[in-house]
Order: sequence, then structure tokens, then C-alpha cells
Amino acid sequence: MKVMIGKRELELGSKYLTELRSSNDILEDTEALRARLAEEGYLLIRGFHDRERILAAREQFLLKLNAMGRLDPQAPLEEGVISADNKSAMWGGSAESLKDDLPGFVDVVNHPTVMSFFDRLLGGPSMTYDYKWPRAIAHGGNTGAHYDVVYMGRGTKQVYTMWTPFGDTPLELGTLAMCLGSQHFDKIKQTYGEMDVDRDNVATGWFSEDPIEIVDTFGGQWATTNFQAGDAIIFGMYMMHSSLNNSTNRYRISSDTRYQLASEPVDERWIGRKPKGHYAWGQTPSKSVADARKEWGV
Repeated sequence: MKVMIGKRELELGSKYLTELRSSNDILEDTEALRARLAEEGYLLIRGFHDRERILAAREQFLLKLNAMGRLDPQAPLEEGVISADNKSAMWGGSAESLKDDLPGFVDVVNHPTVMSFFDRLLGGPSMTYDYKWPRAIAHGGNTGAHYDVVYMGRGTKQVYTMWTPFGDTPLELGTLAMCLGSQHFDKIKQTYGEMDVDRDNVATGWFSEDPIEIVDTFGGQWATTNFQAGDAIIFGMYMMHSSLNNSTNRYRISSDTRYQLASEPVDERWIGRKPKGHYAWGQTPSKSVADARKEWGV
């Protein structure tokens, strides 16, 4: 099967793209989970969330999109068919600000089962950023390759992202893709990985929009999979990731949420009743990623 990431076509099963590996076989073995996370950079857990809870939250997203005029009025609501405007939607904000319209979403990502998993994985009481990143990606939309640390690296670097699709999400809807081995790209970590988008104001914050260039230049291999409602993938701040293009006429609804030990320093931009978020990035003319990469020598 061939898929698109940006303007590049990749074939599943080639040197550039393979299948993500499930960690359900070691789900109850905490030490094995930690070892796999360190070695492979991610944990794909099938059925991590309750499926019915995910689908209930999905309906709330769809009702919100419908109220915004983003859904095709001729199609059934549950199909999430995009209106002619083909606009993506982003509801970034605090859990408190989101709970009125999207209470099911907040319940999923803050659920006691999620927090207890991170308590176990991290070896102590965990916390989640108050700021959440739910989104609905329209046709053609995708995300370029990046490390999360450039957006949220002011506290501990031991922060973990949980990507959750709200609904069954086959490849053609635009699934998340991991660059295997990228957590060991030392040259990139020591240059791009030290960037802070609010301090350095580099456009998009993405390292590259060309997944093939990354593999050919730095190594690794991209990996993705079909996701079902309830699946989740967890990864660290130095795991380069991207997404496949949404090639359908339906929204891909998903969220990024962050977790860390409560005892460790926290990036102040993402906590509190009204997190300030990115306060300087994009406020003045930005430096291009190409220019920044020349300066970094990568």
C-alpha cells in the first residue's frame, strides 16, 4: 500500500515505511514497557482507552464541528464528512475551557485509568498538562516531522505525549507516523532539539516536511499503522514524528496530551486555569526552517 506524507509517496513494507509494533504483549510488565520505550521510542497500546468512551467523545466533536458549519449537511453526522470549505479545526486550550463543549474528550485524556498507567510507567505520581490539543484534520492535511521538545521543553525533558484517535482511523485518514531510531539522532538533538519556538521563532517548528530526506540523511525508518477507536500511542520528547496525509473526505479527529512526573519541573506555558501557551512564536517575522538548519549544520 502506498501513502502520502506531505508531497512524498511512501510504500508500506519498503526501506522508508514499516508497521508500528504493539506493546500489548508486555502491558502488565512495567520494566519491559520502560525498556521498550527507551529502545524503540514509543508504546503502541491497542484498546488502551475504553472504546465506548472514545466513541461518545467523538460524537461531541462531531456535534461541535456541525455547529461550526464544518460538516456536510447531506451526510450522516457519525461519518464526519467534511463540508465544501474543507477547513481543519483546532480546539487547543485548558481542560477547564474545553469541558463544557467536549466533556467526553476531557474525561478520556484525564481518566483515572490513564493517570494510573502513567503513575506506573513513570514510577511515581504523574500529572498531565492542563492545556490539551484536540483537532480535526481536513482533506489533505498533515503534520511535518518534528520533536515535541521544541514546543514544550522548559521543564523536565521526561515528558510523554499520548496521541489518541477519536474513532477508527485507517491509514488513509492520516495516521501518526514515528521515525524509528530518531530519539538517537544526536546531531539533531543537539541543534534542532535545543530550539524553543517562543525564544527562537522558527517557522512551524517542524524539522522537515520531507520524510525521505530524513531517512536518507540521518537513518531510521518511518512506521505507522491502522488505528481503532481506543488505541493510543505514547512517546517521548525526542521521538521524531509526522502524520500521513488525510486522503479522504472525512475528518481525522485526534488529540495530543502530555504527561510527566508531578515531582519534576513543569513547562509553565501549559499549566494553570488559563495556560499562556505560545506567547512569542510568530509574533514577529520568523526564521525559515531551511535557514535555521543551515546555521545548525543539519
